[in-house]
Amino acid sequence: MEVRRTVPVKLNVVGGDADLLRETIHQFLHAANYVVDAAYDGEWVETRKSALHEETYADVRDRTELHSNHVQSARDRAVDALKSVVAKWSKGESATLPTFTTPFCEYNQRNATFHNDHATLATVDGRVTVEYVFPDENRDTPHSEYLRSDEWETTGATLHYRNGSFYLHVRTKANVDVPNRPENGTVLGVDLGIENLAVTSTGQFWSADELNHWRQEYVERRQSLQKCGTRWAHENIQSVGRKEAGRFGQHLHCVANEIVEEAVETNCSHIAFENLTGIRERMTNLRRFHEWAFRRLYDYVSYKAEERGISVEQVSPNYTSQRCSTCGFTHEQNRPSQELFCCQDCGYENHADYNAAKNIGLKLLRDQTGSEGGAPVGVRLNTGMLNANGVVPVPDSVRAGVHGESPRL
Repeated sequence: MEVRRTVPVKLNVVGGDADLLRETIHQFLHAANYVVDAAYDGEWVETRKSALHEETYADVRDRTELHSNHVQSARDRAVDALKSVVAKWSKGESATLPTFTTPFCEYNQRNATFHNDHATLATVDGRVTVEYVFPDENRDTPHSEYLRSDEWETTGATLHYRNGSFYLHVRTKANVDVPNRPENGTVLGVDLGIENLAVTSTGQFWSADELNHWRQEYVERRQSLQKCGTRWAHENIQSVGRKEAGRFGQHLHCVANEIVEEAVETNCSHIAFENLTGIRERMTNLRRFHEWAFRRLYDYVSYKAEERGISVEQVSPNYTSQRCSTCGFTHEQNRPSQELFCCQDCGYENHADYNAAKNIGLKLLRDQTGSEGGAPVGVRLNTGMLNANGVVPVPDSVRAGVHGESPRL
């Protein structure tokens, strides 16, 4: 099975090479924005790459000093962004035409050459050689696993410029042996939340307390530095941001690993999440930070599960918090508080997030039951299986709220 990974690596750029790379990025963004402007005529947005290539390629080559592949990559980036906007318009959502401002530039095998410890990159004036800045070679890092391994092939990269430094996000691929998916076709449901970062249908809880505490600490630290207004304070704010992103990313990686291991240990073939589209509208107290964390966690689980032969899918979030996972009765009064679920019909009581996780798993089960190719036949619970009829063969102690879970704090 072909697996793809992207590895960010800092670059050591010397002398005037930095100026050439910055100018290349500047012209690349100009090319992408030029395509966007050409695609919109006031009423219609052109999203066909062939049509935009014919209309813009020659003009961009005349207006810039970019390599031909840079011009094509800029066009492709513009088209992808335009398609996203058109998709929102088709749903009646408000969206403006894209504008490229974040400093980046695309590279492939034609305008870059990648080596184990350095790369040569095409610029507006010839090629420059940039050395990779690796962390400790004795540490087990993505750099040693993907960039220095003969098993992984480099396919391209995206050059980024931020905080005065250049970074190359190198894309790699390899054919790896993936374990066979369990034949029982069982689903692990996962509910995401603000108080509990993740809760599974097996009753495992990952508290968001630590993540929220770090977030508040970093917010207060940045606010304190902003009051200083000095250059030193500004540089420290940037440093705090990098530490924050690294710490959160590491924590989410750990949670993702544990979710995947839970699926492996309980012999699940599928992991189900609720669809994250529009989640900020559904959860009124959700902050942008939490939305970022949810999406990052989903991405981590997706690629980690793929390597274990487990499929990760999203289901509709409608009524997962109001539906009883035991009898199916759905009512807004079933959830009298943030933590408690109490069915007004059958009397089933449990933690609200745990009930939602079971419903998420059950939704995937219902969506796929009867389809070909190993359709799910059950939802994995902490002490039993939830089948398509909503039957829960679990002890009364679990039904009464003694969940049998081991909260991971």
